Formats: sequence, structure tokens, C-alpha cells
Amino acid sequence: MHSGDGPDGDGEDTAGGDHYFTARPASADERRSVRVRIADRDVTVETAGGVFSPDHVDLGTQVLLRTVPAPPATGDLLDLGCGWGPVALTLALSSPQARVWAVDVNERALDLVRRNAERLGAANVVAARPEDVPPDVRFATLWSNPPVRIGKAALHDLLAAWLPRVAPDGDAWLVVGRNLGADPLHRWLATDAPAGAGLGVTVDRVASAKGFRVLRVTSAGDVVRVTS
Repeated sequence: MHSGDGPDGDGEDTAGGDHYFTARPASADERRSVRVRIADRDVTVETAGGVFSPDHVDLGTQVLLRTVPAPPATGDLLDLGCGWGPVALTLALSSPQARVWAVDVNERALDLVRRNAERLGAANVVAARPEDVPPDVRFATLWSNPPVRIGKAALHDLLAAWLPRVAPDGDAWLVVGRNLGADPLHRWLATDAPAGAGLGVTVDRVASAKGFRVLRVTSAGDVVRVTS
């Protein structure tokens, strides 16, 4: 559940021809160890084909992680579309007293997140399918490199389902490729229904780098505003 990672974030970036948003990837589950930098430390993680960006931390996620502030120290934190776990692991290692939900539909990805969290001593990670997150959980922050490849309608449904679960005093951080619809998504999120999401949120573009936009979404009550 991530956007692509070609020159401008364009490409499936999986092994074996699977979609990374497949629940059970058909490609061989061949595990590999990769050295990456997570939460300002060099670590070895386990990855595999059939998940997003199995060989490295993709460029969009790197941009996101360079942009976001330190996460809340406590509460429930969400990585929506966790893949093998670079965002969830960053949240967990940065905020060891928080509970970090690593959510994905890809069961191989969830297994990898669990293994990587155990490997790094991040006991506060809960890897879960979307339907397994209790409906009353509210998130202090949501970080996501969302799965734009599922299509605009499905992506809109996904964000409309999860963004309202961010606590009123919390925020959401999304990274989307400029060439993959970041600006239209920005407008849709910040626009009232029926033309837009109708979520009553404020959306700010806080960074633009390497062909990606980083959007911060916050609760705005009845105020709707788009920042260029």
C-alpha cells in the first residue's frame, strides 16, 4: 500500500509482477536482508518480493520521513499502508511509549513488519489488516505513503475512511508523487462534498522535493482551506 518509486515515484517497485496491494502475493516468498537507515540508525531488516520497494526505503518515504516532525511520545500512531515497515519502525523507535499500528492488506508485508519489529526490539508495533483495527481507536498522528495505484476512487475511499479517525488535535502526513496526482488529491481533500472529500479538514502542502509533495491534514471544523 504505497505509491510507486520510479524516477518520479512512478512504478510498481515489487518483485515477481505482483501488485503490492495484493492480500496474498503470488510471487515466491524469498526473504532477503537489506541494510537501511531507520530512525537515525543503520539497521538490517528483512524484506521479500511481492511487497512495495523490497530493496530499499523508497524515495517518497524518504521525503516523508525527512519532512515530518517527531511523532507524539504516547498514544496510538498509524502507518497506513506499511509495506515491510520503514514508517512504522520509525514511529515505533522514535516513540517507544506509543502504540504503533502498521496497517496493510498485504499479509506478507504484515509478516515482515512483525519480524522487523522483533528484530529491532520495537515491541510497540501492532501489524494488522484494516478490519482488525478496533473502530474506537483514534490516532494522534497518521503517516502514509498511500497506495495511489489502487485507483483514484479506491484511494479516496481509503483516505475518507481513515482520516476521520485521526484525533481532533492530531494530524496526518501524506506523501504523493507530483506526477501521480498529488495536487488533485490536495484539492479533493480540502474541498466540500460532493466535488471533494467533504471531511472538513485543512490541507497544507508543507514540502515538495524529488518529485513528491508532502501534505499535512488537520481537523478544521467547518473551515475548509487549500494552501498552494
